[in-house]
Formats: sequence, structure tokens, C-alpha cells
Amino acid sequence: MGKKYDVIVLGGGTMGVAAAFYLAKEGKKVLVIDQYSIPNTYGSHHGHTRMFRLGNGNGGQYVPLGKESLRLWKDLEEVSGKTLYQRVGALTVGHPKSEYVSEAIKSSVINDLTYEEMTASMIRERWPGIEIPDDYYGCYDPEAGFLFSEECIQTYKEEAIKLGAVVLENQAVVDLDIKSEQVTVFTTSADFTAEKLIVTAGAWIPKLLRSIDIPIKPLRKTIGWFKPTVEKLYSEGFPCFIFDTDTIGHYYGFPDFDGGGVKLGRMDLGYDCDPDTVNREFGAYEDDESDIRNFLEQYLPGAAGELVKGAASMFAMTPDEDFIIDIHPEYQNVCVAGGFSGHGFKFASVVGKILTELATKGETQYDISFLRLNRFSEVEKV
Repeated sequence: MGKKYDVIVLGGGTMGVAAAFYLAKEGKKVLVIDQYSIPNTYGSHHGHTRMFRLGNGNGGQYVPLGKESLRLWKDLEEVSGKTLYQRVGALTVGHPKSEYVSEAIKSSVINDLTYEEMTASMIRERWPGIEIPDDYYGCYDPEAGFLFSEECIQTYKEEAIKLGAVVLENQAVVDLDIKSEQVTVFTTSADFTAEKLIVTAGAWIPKLLRSIDIPIKPLRKTIGWFKPTVEKLYSEGFPCFIFDTDTIGHYYGFPDFDGGGVKLGRMDLGYDCDPDTVNREFGAYEDDESDIRNFLEQYLPGAAGELVKGAASMFAMTPDEDFIIDIHPEYQNVCVAGGFSGHGFKFASVVGKILTELATKGETQYDISFLRLNRFSEVEKV
């Protein structure tokens, strides 16, 4: 029998290493297992930056979690002495009937956040690099910015190890034996036991927890970095941005803050994929570059210069695009967090805290009622 731990965390990505840090801080004996190195380019966390905003087009219920998340990211900066967060503001723009923009405004009002509602002319005047129709409108969040994603994961990993957590990289899990009093994890080289198990394996969760129906669908997504044709237009004072257009879809991006180019990706669409066989080569699909370039040419024309680099990643989607954070319906000693649907990274710090509370106390102080698994079975009954 392998070594025994209090908690084993399967998946050392964003949420997994955050959970390991908070568990180790509670004095728990923690093992993190990942089939790749940590951080890596196989899940959903690579690409250098992830947007952080408080006013949330995905729903006001996320705002309290966002506030706590920002506090915990700042705590991690203090503990580690590293810069993990860059405040540059975020602009949410959309067509007149965009529910995404109206929700960003509504969530800001209800939660007493600092925000500016802006007309198209106000947006164009403040950021001359933006071209939008006259009837578009927006919501600007001055507290928003971006997290350095790989640096965040590396820091949680390092700080967790300092507190005694064991991190096992490049070890694939081949089998799980889950019992109510103990869990055994079998990897390619050894087996390990623990009283509690946390599964944060992203797109691989349905493959690991086959006994329950976890509706997570992996989508292949692409991001590109483009060199602006106009100097300084998208760097000095330019915010992160989300555009909900009524013509070509839903896009998000980042300013050219380090000379690496304007970073752009698409929120909607994507290709169904298997996480083990997905084509990770940018350009493998005909529209990998043309789709995002088309957006730039229409809405940020001065940013549509040469492609500096491109990358393919995955979103782990749920049917309603809200996360799954819950205790396993059959085993109280197993917690699961996944299906972050392309907007989860900013919450990693608070998700780590939530998972620590669920694993150690069986409940959490945070409101995750809208993220529970049973919402899917309720939908089926209707």
C-alpha cells in the first residue's frame, strides 16, 4: 500500500494548486497529482494572462466570490513577494440588446461596485483604437485588470510545497478506488491513499469520475497575439476588453502591455474535442487565425497587424456555462470542481479556499448554491 495522506488533489492546474496551498495552510498532509508538469500548456490556464473583473456579465451571483478572490490574490502577492495582478481596467462592450453588457452593469449596481456606463461615442473618444456602431454601449470597470496565469499557478505550487504539500508531476492516474472511509489513487508508478479526494482535473473530470454524470464538454479554443500597426494605441491606458457583437460573436482580449501584441480570443463557439487527442497546433484549423483577425479588423482595426504567435487551449464547458463545485453525490469524502467554461481562472484563489472548507468541514461559508451538481438533474425532471 502506498503512502497515506489527509487529502489527495487530482489535477494540479489553477484550482488544484490553490486548494493544496489552503489545505497545507490548515496543516493537512496534501498530495497533488498531475499527469503533466505544473504549470503546463495542456489544460485551460496557459497563455500568460487571465482577465479579472468584478462587474460580471456571467451573473451578479459571481461578484461576492470575485471580491473575495481579489483579496486572496493580493494576500498571495504579499506572502510570495511576487506581482501577480496588473490593474488596467476592463471594458465590456455590446450591441443594444446585449444581455451580457446589461448584466455587467446590473451586477455592478447591485453590488455597489465602481463602474461607468458608457455610450459608443464616449468609448471611441477615450480609446480611439476602438471602432463600434453608434448604438453600441459599454460598462467600464476601473478596478479590473489581469492575472499572470502561469505565475499564479507556479506561486501557489511553491507556497504549498513550502507548507509541506507534496507535488507529484508527470504521473497519469490509471485507476481510482473510492470508498466512504478512504480513497486509493493508482498512478503509472505507485498508489496512494487518503481520507479525502479533491478532483480538479478540468476537461478530464468525466474520464476520472465515470460513475456519475458530470456534464463537462471540452471545446478547443484559440488565442492569438497581434502586433498593432499604430504605436501606443493599444498599450498606454488601454483596458482588457470583452465585446458581445450582434454580427460576428463574442470576443475578449488584452492590451499590448509588454510589447508582445494585443491578445485576443473568442468566448463563444469552438470545436468539440477529446482532451487526450485534441490538436494543439495553432493553424491546424482553417479559421484559427482568420476568425479572431476578422474581429480585430472590424472593431480594433489598428491592432490587426501581423500575428506574433498563436496558441490552442481548451475550455471545459457546462450546459449553462456556470461552474461545478460540489461534494460527490455518493461519497462525502470526494469534492469536485470543474466546468469553468472559460471564465473561471480569476476565481481560483477563492475556489481553493472553498474546496479546502468542503474537504475539511463538509460545508463552506461561501454561497455556491448556484454551482451545485444537482441543478442538472433538476433540469432533466422539468
